[in-house]
Amino acid sequence: MLQIGVYHTLKIDRETKVGLFLTNGKDDVLLPNKYVPSDFTIGEDLTVFVYLDHEERPVATTLKPFITLNSYAVLKVNYINKFGAFLNWGMEKDLFVPFKEQARPMEKDKRYIVTMYLDKQTGRLAASSKINQFLDKEPLDVEVGQEVDLMVSHITEIGINVIINGKFRGLAYQNEVFETVSPGYKTKGYIKTIRPDGKIDVSFQKQGFEAIDDFAQQVLDALKQNDGVLRLNDNSHPEEIKSVLKMSKKTFKKAIGSLYKQKLIDINNEGIQLV
Repeated sequence: MLQIGVYHTLKIDRETKVGLFLTNGKDDVLLPNKYVPSDFTIGEDLTVFVYLDHEERPVATTLKPFITLNSYAVLKVNYINKFGAFLNWGMEKDLFVPFKEQARPMEKDKRYIVTMYLDKQTGRLAASSKINQFLDKEPLDVEVGQEVDLMVSHITEIGINVIINGKFRGLAYQNEVFETVSPGYKTKGYIKTIRPDGKIDVSFQKQGFEAIDDFAQQVLDALKQNDGVLRLNDNSHPEEIKSVLKMSKKTFKKAIGSLYKQKLIDINNEGIQLV
């Protein structure tokens, strides 16, 4: 049987009254009439998502789900019954979250970050908000300084918990994040530290000398957008710099120092300006 919960590129094998049958040469799956494209040719390839319909039969669809197998997303609870919660994931059939897989009791119309997994006992797709149990404990394929994909999972007083490359847990400290984020927010980031216990600290910005060039360019871009003048300098309040440029005062000072040495800006009591 074709793997459910993922996309497949299949050949159109034959047309029937109920829809098109697609094949990978070994397994067939039905694409119901309501999803059949207006223009198609027998033998051509079609990319579809495969899941179980209301009768627990594998079926293909051209709908785009909000989540795929073993990935993470923030989904809304459509309703709750005596078995668990049911989430809107962009499909006709809602995604089931058993009570035992809820990190805290879910409530109707609220949104939660979940992962979608294949229940080995039932063979059905299900979701869990207990995401830590699905993340790898050891960061085997990342290293300090590496660019990675980040997804915000939870926000605490200490910092912003993230999922790294869809595999590992990470933490970005609150005082190092200069943008508004919420669960489900996705961005590029960088591995800052890998501790002996395997825990990972991340940054939303590059680290070290390479980062200065990026931030210096950011300052230049802001200057160009403001007629060559920014009323920011070494004496500006950190929150003012954060609000205008989305960077720390320390990074700002390094960036304008680099630009000043290159004779690209002047610095005075009023702020900075392009030369």
